Amino acid sequence: MLPTSTDVLVVGAGPTGLATALTLARRGVDVTILDQLDRPPTTSRAAVVHAYTLEVLDRIGAAAPLVAQGVRAPRFTVRDRDRVLMAVPFHRLPSRFPYALLVSQSVTEAVLTEQLSGLGVTVHRPCRLTGAIPTGDGVLAQVDDQALRARFVVGADGMRSAVRQIAGIGFAGQTGAESFVLADVRVHSDLPRDEAALFLARSGPLIWAPLPDGVVRLVAAVRQAAAEPGPADLQSLLDERGPARQPDRVTEVLWASRFRVHHRVADTYRAGPLLLAGDAAHVHSPAGGQGMNLGICDAVALGAAVADVLAGGPERLLDDYTGRQRPIAEDVLRFAAGLTRLATLPPAGRPVRDVLLRLAGAVPPLAQRIALRLSGLSDRNLNGD
Repeated sequence: MLPTSTDVLVVGAGPTGLATALTLARRGVDVTILDQLDRPPTTSRAAVVHAYTLEVLDRIGAAAPLVAQGVRAPRFTVRDRDRVLMAVPFHRLPSRFPYALLVSQSVTEAVLTEQLSGLGVTVHRPCRLTGAIPTGDGVLAQVDDQALRARFVVGADGMRSAVRQIAGIGFAGQTGAESFVLADVRVHSDLPRDEAALFLARSGPLIWAPLPDGVVRLVAAVRQAAAEPGPADLQSLLDERGPARQPDRVTEVLWASRFRVHHRVADTYRAGPLLLAGDAAHVHSPAGGQGMNLGICDAVALGAAVADVLAGGPERLLDDYTGRQRPIAEDVLRFAAGLTRLATLPPAGRPVRDVLLRLAGAVPPLAQRIALRLSGLSDRNLNGD
């Protein structure tokens, strides 16, 4: 049953909302988290947790249990069929986590939920925020048919955020023309099971990422994705874009879907006591695996700022959060869009692209710079770490 009052109401129980609530709970803040789904989803898009995100999760005690359930990938390769064009050396990262952790978003959510449960915080389901009226000392929120008072409300409720819409915050951007297939499969393959790969092909890019228990995540840009991609669709993608000498063979499709890419950033992350984080504040191409990672970094930064304000700190800390995180989101949006354009170049430009990638991979300082960018560690200084 929902309480009638709380210090912070977090709307949305994806990785961003859960990480926000966990950050607050570890600081002793009374936090209530709700989600409109009646149960956590078992399928998810995000499949990589980068080094900087693991450092951030380590601050709230969630890195170690997550690492224990993922696949450590010390490098990421860009390939043209059987040829490696570039290898990104995550194993050389200046971090306690010198790898990309390959793990399903549903596992990330389960780990964060378990950490919250250990602190006595449970997710209220299914609950829908239908209104939020700022008052002199916080917010009067309407959750289904119940009123709930909170000092702050955090919108971590995705691209169609109710909190953002109630706050009247603009969400400028566009929907891309790209259509993507997303699937978790089992395959017979000779590719390394500790390395994610991006295959660049004439028909478009294909991401191949190994997950625990022999599962492989496939993501591919296609002209028009099927509503429910089946084994034949996925096998065709691997035949066209994957290894040629020893082709992969799909043995089982666990689940598959399609989606289109959106590129949007909220005008601001704050409207008085209403605050935004994660996909409620920014959405972009999945290229580079940046979305969930940026959302988790938002979450921990926002949770710390709210906790400081509740402990007597100045409210400008919340404006500082917007001033710091929003430019990072804009930069990530540009970076992800650039990667998508690079991967989906028209055939005439691809030979030059491939040569440039091979040259970049042959220059260690440049390869290291790319690793720092993908891992999020290049944002350390921006976040004051």
